[in-house]
Amino acid sequence: MWVAILLIVDPCLAQDSGKLVTKTAVLAGGCFWCIQPAFDKAPGVIRTVVGYCGGTEPNPSYELVSSEKRRYRESIEITYDPAKISFAQLLDIYWRQIDPTQADGQFTDLGPSYRAAIFVANDDERKIAEASKEKLKLSGKFSKPIVTEILPAMKFYPAEAYHQKYYRQNPDRFEAFEVGSGRAAFQKRTWKE
Repeated sequence: MWVAILLIVDPCLAQDSGKLVTKTAVLAGGCFWCIQPAFDKAPGVIRTVVGYCGGTEPNPSYELVSSEKRRYRESIEITYDPAKISFAQLLDIYWRQIDPTQADGQFTDLGPSYRAAIFVANDDERKIAEASKEKLKLSGKFSKPIVTEILPAMKFYPAEAYHQKYYRQNPDRFEAFEVGSGRAAFQKRTWKE
């Protein structure tokens, strides 16, 4: 007697290693504390780490980055399952976290380390980022130009432990900062949330 066995293979599993295939995205959006919660909530996001990207000096610290003497930007590295969430969908979340018309930082956080940017790892990501930026421009939500930069990916350095999941570690201080910076009011006004 023969028994048929149906084998269903998850497309997210690498056939040779049996491990989940993941991708990473790096985005800068002003204060890295403020953009982390939205990505942590997104289905398909496996992990987020806040840190620094865009500079060349190895092993940057918060003190170095906040001195505004280097080219680093506060950023977030998002590890995600591309079978559950796409790079384009991550960008849809990203645009709702920032003011894409502000070139000198984000909200009350001003200076080079707070400038918004999408770091792209390849031509496909660049095309997706450019299309997403154009879609936002054509949405009519903003009367000023969209100035968020699309830059080549650079090495990402995780920030110090006390910055990771700051919104969970210090919920009251985080909420006061979100409101005080103007970010929360901007999001509510712009996206009607």
